Amino acid sequence: MGKLQSKISFHSTKYRADGSMEKTGPGRGVQQHNPVHTDAVTSVAALKADLCVSGGKDKSVVVCNWRSGAVLRRFVGHEHEVTKVTCALDSNRIFSASRDKTVMMWELHRTSGPSQHFPGHDLVVTGLAASPDATQLCTGSRDNTVCKWDIETGGCLGRAAVSRNLVTHLCWVPGEPYIIQTSEDKTVKMWDSRELRVAHTFPGKQHIQTCCDVSQDGRYVLSSSSGFAGEGCEATLWDLRQTRSRVREYKGHFQTTASCVFFPRGPALTPSIATSSYDSKVKVWDQDTAACLATACLEGAGPLASLAVCDSSTLLCATFNSGIHSLRMRNGADLEELAVF
Repeated sequence: MGKLQSKISFHSTKYRADGSMEKTGPGRGVQQHNPVHTDAVTSVAALKADLCVSGGKDKSVVVCNWRSGAVLRRFVGHEHEVTKVTCALDSNRIFSASRDKTVMMWELHRTSGPSQHFPGHDLVVTGLAASPDATQLCTGSRDNTVCKWDIETGGCLGRAAVSRNLVTHLCWVPGEPYIIQTSEDKTVKMWDSRELRVAHTFPGKQHIQTCCDVSQDGRYVLSSSSGFAGEGCEATLWDLRQTRSRVREYKGHFQTTASCVFFPRGPALTPSIATSSYDSKVKVWDQDTAACLATACLEGAGPLASLAVCDSSTLLCATFNSGIHSLRMRNGADLEELAVF
């Protein structure tokens, strides 16, 4: 991957109350750690307070300390690139999906290979979500199917196919038996995991929906959109519990918006969301007004593939060209880059 120092520059922008844009100078020194992957990083997820898990084109799944960049575990078992990683927060179990059509479970403290396999998809697995109680796993694929699995036995508990449903992402609704799914058919679907059936389909968008997330209170769904030259490229907030309609859009990226996440909501914090895009930018938005609060431009990082929230102010961003970046929101208006690993 070369020397990261020669690839990365950093600046941020923020919007004043009068709507004008202010550019800030370079951030403080960014810590440069050894890259944890040898190729593009395709997916990242928060595991524990200081730990994250990531997967990449180098076929490996890596657990590392995002504060220090130290690698704790490296799991190798997939035959092709890892497309998704996920876990139940604060669990010792990690799940990975791959272009080799397989899904595997890894134990954080286990020294051998995968502790469980979940075979059954006919094409690349592109969606992966563990239930909050870590007893079930839901997977989705470009083969138009969604499957539910028993984590302990590896047995398939259900399989459903929907025409043209090329799955792009899956996430579980906190405290509910529902799963949110985005698709290349430009829709966002809500599945009832008990019967593995589509309980609701939100109104279709103009572009492929690339990613989804659910707020901690289970009230809102966020989805992101593909696009080019500013057409599409937005994130969309949906009302999950009542009208199930589109609430607002967050526009400002100029290429495909590949990932979207909610920040944890606190009593003294502005409800915020974050997005990452193929335009090499991470943006933080005011959830209620859709105002862009801050932008970090990771020049030279290439497409930004995946975001993970570590705490109420810290993000991890997986990139194609420069590993994983950690960023922190400061004073509600500045997005500061902390480290690259």
